[in-house]
Amino acid sequence: MTTDEDRNRRFRSALGQLAPGKHVVDIGTGQDLLWARESVQAGARQVTAIEVIDDAFRQASVNLPSYDVQDRVTLLLGESTSLAFAPKADVCVSEIIGSLASAEGAAAVLTDAKRRHLAPDGVIVPHRAATLAAAGCLSDILGEQHVAFAAESIPYLQSIFNWNTAPFDVRLRIENASPAALVSDSAVIESLDFNGTLHTAQQTTTRLTIQRPGRVDGVLAWLQLWCLPEEDPLDALRMTTNWASIYFPLFEAPVPVEPGDTLDLTFGSTLSADGVHPDYQLSATLRTADGQAHQGSLESPHRGGAFQGAAGVQAPFPGSLTHPSRGSRPRPAQPWP
Repeated sequence: MTTDEDRNRRFRSALGQLAPGKHVVDIGTGQDLLWARESVQAGARQVTAIEVIDDAFRQASVNLPSYDVQDRVTLLLGESTSLAFAPKADVCVSEIIGSLASAEGAAAVLTDAKRRHLAPDGVIVPHRAATLAAAGCLSDILGEQHVAFAAESIPYLQSIFNWNTAPFDVRLRIENASPAALVSDSAVIESLDFNGTLHTAQQTTTRLTIQRPGRVDGVLAWLQLWCLPEEDPLDALRMTTNWASIYFPLFEAPVPVEPGDTLDLTFGSTLSADGVHPDYQLSATLRTADGQAHQGSLESPHRGGAFQGAAGVQAPFPGSLTHPSRGSRPRPAQPWP
């Protein structure tokens, strides 16, 4: 993400306006302390940089002296929801934003930051994030590519299954999805207003209208992000960025659709057992011109759930992945962000 210039330009612009002379808290600073350093560069008088991952914290500690900002940066190890520091900050910067806006726990973490770490008139960067969705068919979205996991992702997938102690249906992250493969208009299905009323649980019902002939077996979801309220958003579907799109399968087989058909979609999020990351629930009714009403639903928890239980997704897995108890087991991995 450090090299994602479309994103970085927006964060730098916001810090350039908000950080001068202020105390900034950087939640999830990472090994490069990127936004802590950029805050100092923008003129912050003090930065509290927080990192929860041990390896990233250790590397950040090694890197910090070489950045020549240690007189203004205090590096802390731990969860921001458990740590305390004084005085309170004027600005909070954090990029714990997922390809689904809330997926990395931004709603819960930044709700806590507003309550405990920020002064009453404090502000958060980014200003707002939203998840949009449109209808499509997975094989059409992938184009000429096979419906399969990239070979280089298999070790990471294995570590995730080991962490969970069993295989489960992971969310399908699709890079460089083409907007032209989508057959409906789009709509916002979740919105995170970091400087307004921030909800850790949401439910949105919207109607997507089919705009061209095609097929539908699910919806593609993607991120829009505003670092300042007046700017045009970063759009992860239409811009070059390290955020990707997430495909949610809803129907067992692709349903042919024509312009004017409708998909009524309900998208919900509730906090998972860890109190930070959301579980997602989707339900849909696709009504076609022949009078048929096709029903679909999906549970997408942060951890666990059924394996190959999601409608329409039978991705080819090596046997060692579907049976992680066979043979020697790698040491369980930590949860992904």
